[in-house]
Amino acid sequence: MKRLLPDLLAILAFVILSFAYFFPADIEGRILFQHDTAAGAGAGQESVAYQERTGERTRWTNALFGGMPTYQMSPSYDSTKPLQVVQDAYHLYLPSYVSLAFMMMLGFYILLRAFGLPAWLSALGGVIWAFSSYFFILIAAGHIWKFITLAYIPPTIAGIVLVYKRKYLLGAILTALFLAMQIQSNHVQMSYYFLFVILFIAGAFFEDAWRKKELPAFFKASGILVIAGLVGVAVNISNLYHTYEYSKETMRGKSELKFDGAAAEQTSSGLNRDYITQWSYGIGETFSLLVPNVKGGASIPLSQSEKAMEKANPMYGSLYSQLTQYFGDQPMTSGPVYVGAFVLMLFLLGCFILKGPMKWALVGATIFSIVLAWGKNFMGLTDFFIDYVPMYNKFRAVSSILVIAEFTIPLLAMLTLKEILSHPELLKEKLKYIYISFGLTGGLAFLFAVAPRLFFSAFVPAQEMAALQNGLPADQLPAIVANLEEMRVHLFTSDAWRSFFIVAIGTLILLAYNARKINISWTVGAIAVLCLVDMWSVNKRYLNDEQFVPKTAQTDSFRKTATDEQILQDKSLDYRVLNFASNTFNENNTSYWHKSIGGYHAAKLQRYQEMINHHISPEMQAAYKEIATAGGQMDSVDASKFRVLNMLNAKYFIFPAGQQGQTVPILNPYAYGNAWFVDKVTYVANANEEIDAVGRTDLQTTAIVDSRFKEQLQGITQGFKDSLSTIRLTSYEPNELVYEVSTPQAGVVVFSEIYYPGWQATIDGQPAEIARADYILRAMQVPAGKHTIVMRFDPKSLHVTESIAYGALALILIAIIALLFIYRKRLTTKEREDQK
Repeated sequence: MKRLLPDLLAILAFVILSFAYFFPADIEGRILFQHDTAAGAGAGQESVAYQERTGERTRWTNALFGGMPTYQMSPSYDSTKPLQVVQDAYHLYLPSYVSLAFMMMLGFYILLRAFGLPAWLSALGGVIWAFSSYFFILIAAGHIWKFITLAYIPPTIAGIVLVYKRKYLLGAILTALFLAMQIQSNHVQMSYYFLFVILFIAGAFFEDAWRKKELPAFFKASGILVIAGLVGVAVNISNLYHTYEYSKETMRGKSELKFDGAAAEQTSSGLNRDYITQWSYGIGETFSLLVPNVKGGASIPLSQSEKAMEKANPMYGSLYSQLTQYFGDQPMTSGPVYVGAFVLMLFLLGCFILKGPMKWALVGATIFSIVLAWGKNFMGLTDFFIDYVPMYNKFRAVSSILVIAEFTIPLLAMLTLKEILSHPELLKEKLKYIYISFGLTGGLAFLFAVAPRLFFSAFVPAQEMAALQNGLPADQLPAIVANLEEMRVHLFTSDAWRSFFIVAIGTLILLAYNARKINISWTVGAIAVLCLVDMWSVNKRYLNDEQFVPKTAQTDSFRKTATDEQILQDKSLDYRVLNFASNTFNENNTSYWHKSIGGYHAAKLQRYQEMINHHISPEMQAAYKEIATAGGQMDSVDASKFRVLNMLNAKYFIFPAGQQGQTVPILNPYAYGNAWFVDKVTYVANANEEIDAVGRTDLQTTAIVDSRFKEQLQGITQGFKDSLSTIRLTSYEPNELVYEVSTPQAGVVVFSEIYYPGWQATIDGQPAEIARADYILRAMQVPAGKHTIVMRFDPKSLHVTESIAYGALALILIAIIALLFIYRKRLTTKEREDQK
């Protein structure tokens, strides 16, 4: 127990710091209300209600975008329940926001302990990693799954380090367990980026083994890690496999449409290069690692910055509430990537005084991260990775690869500090490198402070300048621009002075230690206080107590309106709602109460997005104009102008009414209903012909079908539709639909349901084929007579993957039992030896 006391004290310190940062919101039960969190709640409401009612999970929801799989909506599988128990214990059952900061510190602490650092130094490392600005910005933005994924990455790498240090069983368990929890957190982009870090670190161990002629041990360790990695992946195989299959059908997959011009700049992933690199870190913006406000900070109004307003001309006060503090290359940002000024100095010092392949691995990974984060500002390398590196083109916002530098910089900084404190004579021998490192950080910050325009010539981006030129009188523009530049320069230089003094104080602490003026304890304590005060105060700019609101704020956002009440009085089993009174494709409030045509999700189906672009958005404009002109009298509206909305069974439109956010429901009598027979089937050769034909066809009488689905419809071109042919939805669940059909002749039915591979159909209990029609809908050939059609979404692959996942969990459990047995045996042997 005595041996564990330092570790327990470190954990206690993490708990206290975590509670302190979120005080008093954590004890008052207040929450952050974020767009992504609220959107997730709205999108998942139908699934949640289904599970509460049936005790089962649905893998499909019709709540948004007409219908889509739930694989990327808080994915949860029965096989991951044991992992959730482990995660709760790992978090010490702390309150939600408190647990986030705690787990970030604890993970890096475990990593540093694996590298052999003492508990007190590892605790310092846990703090400086966890308090890097980006992580708290993620919390403020509601990107919680990304945060949690990043929190599990250091302990995963700790397992890798232990295996290479020949602690095979313990390292393999840590690797498999934390990799499993990391993948379960479901942010593949972050996990993917850190594969590069693992390759750099493995390369360092390889070089070390090669020099020491210990390559057999290296390959043995690598083999064990491959097995551990496969086990960790297998635990999440249900999520990974179905996400992979789903990705082919989403915007991450390649479109079947052929484009001309700039739109043809599509990668093999389906994402446009401009879309991938839209959020690219500016080259000059990289100095935010040292000076957080090098580009102004976050995209929030200038008027909210007390520092900027110190230089503001009161005459232009109203304008500064419309202009942002940020003036960098990205479209907008929630804040900079800041690793701590003195932490950066320690990193650079390590570049000079540390030896060995691990140093070069971390330095290489840092540079690699920075240049790839530049994206479109360093397009040669970016193009290479998009075109030739597997999966790189699946992800957007390349600036987020800077998380690698956020990891490698504090890691090398802590390894440097360990070396300095373990070998006091090192500083005396290499004192000049302290001054060089100070010059590269503190000196640069000083130059930024005294001569900002020497390094950055523009403090008003070209796009912002164009907007000012268009919106302001020419005679006022020069004075406004001059004052705007003065404000932003002041923001920049104030932070530059701040960073200079932080680096200077940190340097003085090292020099005092070198001169034996203070001992190791005081040195580490002083550095801890310096770094914590520095990073804490920067983080409070982007995540502070004022942002927390009562829990009722979230429920209030989904408060049922009078319009919702009126629509919900319609007890029809299945119909859709189109909200004209909101940002239709950027909100899920509508989805909370209704089955929405719109919605918000980062991975919507590719074909649905293409229908939005080609037909739904234009039809929305046409429908709005028609209905507004007719004063809401639908019998005076030309329904041919919104046929796609009708085929999607948009039975109700929500229209704005008045200046106070009021809305009214409008019944659309032209909606086609749940399903309908068609007179004719037109087959087309490709996606372009299909989506074009949809726009010029009476979809209530004719189905447009890709020729690849001709067999499913038995080649029928002439359907059968008369007053005696009926189809009626008799039972609705999000993952199961039941229809009663009656028709005197065989015909083709189009269903107002989104087509997706994995839906299975039966006619009177016998398997039947589902075709795709009208670009996004389902269609079936139905024989003459009375029949019951059942459509069910229960992918067979799910049952296979769950069995694999349970097997992987069993392997981890067996390994843990074996480890406990070995440790107990060693402890018993040691006790016997002590007794002798």
